[in-house]
Amino acid sequence: MANVITDPKTKISPDLLEQLKSQVMEQGQVIVHCLFFNLSIWSQIRIWPSTFLYDLHSDHVSRLVHAENITLYPQWMITPLGDYFFTLVFTGLPKSCSAFDLIEECDNQNGAFIVKGILRNKTDVYYVEV
Repeated sequence: MANVITDPKTKISPDLLEQLKSQVMEQGQVIVHCLFFNLSIWSQIRIWPSTFLYDLHSDHVSRLVHAENITLYPQWMITPLGDYFFTLVFTGLPKSCSAFDLIEECDNQNGAFIVKGILRNKTDVYYVEV
């Protein structure tokens, strides 16, 4: 089960983070910074375009519009040992949304990124462990 990180220790540039925060306010996007802990020297990851945010209290689905520091399916990328960070950008959630799930729908659901029960915040910028 994945965890939501409440006190992130990231290596994201403060300038980039500030820029992304302003985009959230202007465009209604949701930013999800992900921490992947790699235990294997040959670990490969990728994200499927069929990764969504599901509002837990409505039928709204936010779609993935950009991925940073991770390749999109079908391309694989090798990650270094230890902590590896990537960022996902989604279309906005409705104002009524108070909690949502991040679910990667792919042909190998055993390896899919899934984070359930993310509580909505005012900035729509989140830090999760996948």
